[in-house]
Amino acid sequence: MKRIYFQAGPTTLPKEVMQQAKEEWDDFLGTGLNIMEHSHRGSEYEGIHNQAKTRMKRLLDIPDTHEVLFLQGGASLQFAMIPMNLIQSGKTAKYILTGSWSEKAYKEAQKIGSCEAVVTGKDSEYRALPEMNYVSSENDAYLHITSNNTIYGTQWPDLHAFKHPNLVADMSSDIMSRPLSIKDYGLIYAGAQKNLGPSGVTAVIIRKDLLQENKSVPSILSYCVHAKNNSLYNTPPVYSIYLLNLVLGWIEKSGGVVEMEKRNHNKAQVIYDAIDQSNGFYNGYATPESRSNMNITFTLESDALEKQFIKESEENGIYGLKGHRSVGGFRASIYNAVPQESCDSLAQFMKHFQEKYGK
Repeated sequence: MKRIYFQAGPTTLPKEVMQQAKEEWDDFLGTGLNIMEHSHRGSEYEGIHNQAKTRMKRLLDIPDTHEVLFLQGGASLQFAMIPMNLIQSGKTAKYILTGSWSEKAYKEAQKIGSCEAVVTGKDSEYRALPEMNYVSSENDAYLHITSNNTIYGTQWPDLHAFKHPNLVADMSSDIMSRPLSIKDYGLIYAGAQKNLGPSGVTAVIIRKDLLQENKSVPSILSYCVHAKNNSLYNTPPVYSIYLLNLVLGWIEKSGGVVEMEKRNHNKAQVIYDAIDQSNGFYNGYATPESRSNMNITFTLESDALEKQFIKESEENGIYGLKGHRSVGGFRASIYNAVPQESCDSLAQFMKHFQEKYGK
């Protein structure tokens, strides 16, 4: 039986990428070595490193005003690096809270400098995105948002709604899923393990005027230091960047982020249709206007029925649907590499399950 996976992350990689990595496993470009065995200062790895940067710039149309960095520590390290590097004396960092990850980013910033939560969706249990009514002020260090909320299944539909001179965005779970206007951001960061590749590397896109040297920041945590060293200040996660480069190549061959957006909309729609046309058998967690095209969350009316759903879905070769413990129910994560056929199969299973157990 063919297995179908909807993990929230780490998640599915494109089959073409996995095949190429398999073919190059013990002999990269005729060298007789895996790329992991090459020096990160050597020409073989240098070519991959720079090609990945170039591809990312091309795919997202990143202007010369911004730098691309490949760092370690996941998005969680960025929760600390951002305030350490960007909160200046007399300035306050502002946070918009839309879920667990934005809360964690905010709590980390509180340990480092002056910060304030200016908008929150907590009153709705993060089922709906809050009204964006914050106006920037002169003492703002930056405004931090999370573009997609994996646990609750919400996603900001219009990123142009945020007007701030130093807009910072955690795009770990939806980068490369739709076009962006990079010039509108001071900094974007994204852990790779959703849409960019395997865990181990984090992409940071930062406006160059924010690369200010700060001697109070340890070198390993300084954006300025990493930029000056082309993200090679210390040994990079070579294999993760190698796979990230292959994934970016796959996105290019597939039609770029415009095509990814179209595919992701179609994938999400077929599952949301199964929810909306179920007459309440399935209940979407997120409100319709806040729904994510990356993480689809829904529940059933009882714990017993939800356990049966998981049992029978796995018997049908469908895995990774159990929702986050803070929300319960189910979560179908349909990042770029998840094919339409998988989403069609899930929607079909949902309809059959309803026919079997619906009143």
